[in-house]
Amino acid sequence: MQSRTTTTVMLGVAQTLAWASSYYLPAVLASAIGKDIGISVSTVFGAFSMALLVAAGVGPVAGQLIDRLGGRPVLVASNVVFAAGLATLSQATHASHVFAAWALMGLAMGSGLYEAAFATVVRLYGQDARRVITGITLFAGFASTVGWPLTAYLEGTMGWRGACLAWAALHMLLGLPLNMLLPRVFRTDPAPKEATGIETGVGAGLAPAPQRRAAFLMAYVFAVTWFISTAMAAHLPELLLASGTTLAAAVGIAALVGPAQVVGRVIEFTFLKRAHPLLSARLATLAHPLAALCLGLLGTSAAVAFAVLHGLGNGILTIAIGTLPLMIFGAEGYGQRQGFLMVPARVVQAGAPFLFGMAVERWGDGALWFSAMLGLSACLALVIMTADMRKAPLVAAAH
Repeated sequence: MQSRTTTTVMLGVAQTLAWASSYYLPAVLASAIGKDIGISVSTVFGAFSMALLVAAGVGPVAGQLIDRLGGRPVLVASNVVFAAGLATLSQATHASHVFAAWALMGLAMGSGLYEAAFATVVRLYGQDARRVITGITLFAGFASTVGWPLTAYLEGTMGWRGACLAWAALHMLLGLPLNMLLPRVFRTDPAPKEATGIETGVGAGLAPAPQRRAAFLMAYVFAVTWFISTAMAAHLPELLLASGTTLAAAVGIAALVGPAQVVGRVIEFTFLKRAHPLLSARLATLAHPLAALCLGLLGTSAAVAFAVLHGLGNGILTIAIGTLPLMIFGAEGYGQRQGFLMVPARVVQAGAPFLFGMAVERWGDGALWFSAMLGLSACLALVIMTADMRKAPLVAAAH
């Protein structure tokens, strides 16, 4: 059996490639694509938003396939579809071609990003997958750090079409072989048990109605945190400008979010490794509201603290998306359940830049109070889930 460290590295590198060539691609190429084809930049981002909606629909199906067959065939197929989507985009001459290319990319994103990677390692390692999930996010946390400069370099040397073809080639020459080398699982393989012999999560002790409530609460938390994360990614420099910082300072401070996310994942990997994911997630959901409070009370002098706190929380929450369903519901059926839990998150992610943009246009940096309240509501949902989990053994004992 392949070592977990090897699996972590391979999936980490493959995920870095997948995120850099999809989620982080429009930020660099949208302007060039729009100018060359004769469409607006907002149209290009509209195609990207459609890809996120396609990914939401594909996620549960991909997860179910991973539950049955393991992650290797699904992730390998995603590399092929990523390459096809990027190659199609490179040949676009009309808006419809851009939408068709991003539809293909949406299929690949729904079967080849974090949720699929998390489901893959849960299928391999069961309840022991938490550290592997954290390790994967440590690698892929550098996707924008690697992807944006590399995409900009490729566009500068061979144009945006050549950049898309280069990313397509990387999927076939790097991503596909890495995913091909993942351990193979068979349809009849049982989900691996934890060292304690427990392979079900604590939520398995709940009656059906509380189980459904836990699932709805978890889906709400994921949707809220992805909305906040995507909204900040799109509007953070603008928010900092509205709070009184200079343009140069706003761009520099916003750039701190990425490294802070990685630091948050390191904290999860070290200091919080023995903490229950519910505790980690509750702490992480409070980071953005606390950051907004600092900026609201202290003004521009707290701008750096805002970016760092937001990044720390966002980094830990990325891991919680993978570990919470595992710890609450167990390894059985993880992939399909994860796909369904992430559908609302993908949908709100597609609309977050537009919706939060309206809030910024109307309220300026006061829009942060809106996102802060959303963060607090996510924390409240996790508190309710924690109370339900404490009741779980009593319910199980009654049966």
